[in-house]
Amino acid sequence: MLGLAFVLPPLQADTSVSMPIWPGPAPGDSGDLAAERDTTKPNDRLVAGRSVVRLGNVSCPTLTVYRPPAERDTGTAVLVCPGGGYNILAMDLEGTEVCDWLNSIGVTGVLLKYRVPKRGGREKHTAALQDAQRALGLVRHRAREWAVDPQRIGVLGFSAGGHLAAALSNHAGTRSYPAVDDADAASCRPDFTVLVYPAYLTLKEEGDKLPSELPVTPQTPPTILIMTQDDPVRVETALYYTLALKQANVPVELHVYPSGGHGYGLRRSAEVVTTWPDRVTDWLRTRGWLQRRPQP
Repeated sequence: MLGLAFVLPPLQADTSVSMPIWPGPAPGDSGDLAAERDTTKPNDRLVAGRSVVRLGNVSCPTLTVYRPPAERDTGTAVLVCPGGGYNILAMDLEGTEVCDWLNSIGVTGVLLKYRVPKRGGREKHTAALQDAQRALGLVRHRAREWAVDPQRIGVLGFSAGGHLAAALSNHAGTRSYPAVDDADAASCRPDFTVLVYPAYLTLKEEGDKLPSELPVTPQTPPTILIMTQDDPVRVETALYYTLALKQANVPVELHVYPSGGHGYGLRRSAEVVTTWPDRVTDWLRTRGWLQRRPQP
């Protein structure tokens, strides 16, 4: 039986809204599905001295919209994709805490709870990409309702969520599922992309070429990447992806730090890499996405 959805406390109860992204069962899912739950164990790794919500068995994908204070609202929105190896979702470390930071710089955070673990018989990202495409289209379709500029909707992903954000950024032309309603007529192309310690960007066994789900073209959105040299995912993956963007004439910015590993989220520590939100804020501001909208 499908269990009750795991509910995260809203950051700003008066300015948040949560909704399922599919009107019925998600594409390709059927049968009895395990109950959604936090899979964190007492001995799991802490990040900056704090525990992490590791949400598993997600079968009812949702999006939750967190609005910034009205006096700070820029009209820009970002779809946030937590990581977790397509097995779980780090829902606070790479989700709600990120939306909190986005709100602080005047950006609407849209937290995507996508399906995990990966579905048998399908590529690791297939179900998640369907959820991400649907979610981005929904945000653009309902932009007026949520006071979002439909031409300033980006995506931000961590680890496997970074791979998902990259896949979404390179699959704007065709939906990976049959259209459901009018929301699927809206473009699912992000206007910009932020990748923080992204995973699965290249195929090591094939000379670090990009996988088929990342067909970089001149239509790939402007992108910023954050990586460390000691990341076990391998810094080379970010370097090769950056090179592919450059060769396609896609505006790209890459920040490589000497240490910090993987999975730090935006929890500040002695590692300089944890100042990455400042670099991303500068990038967003430089490109005009943090300019206040003209008041009506």
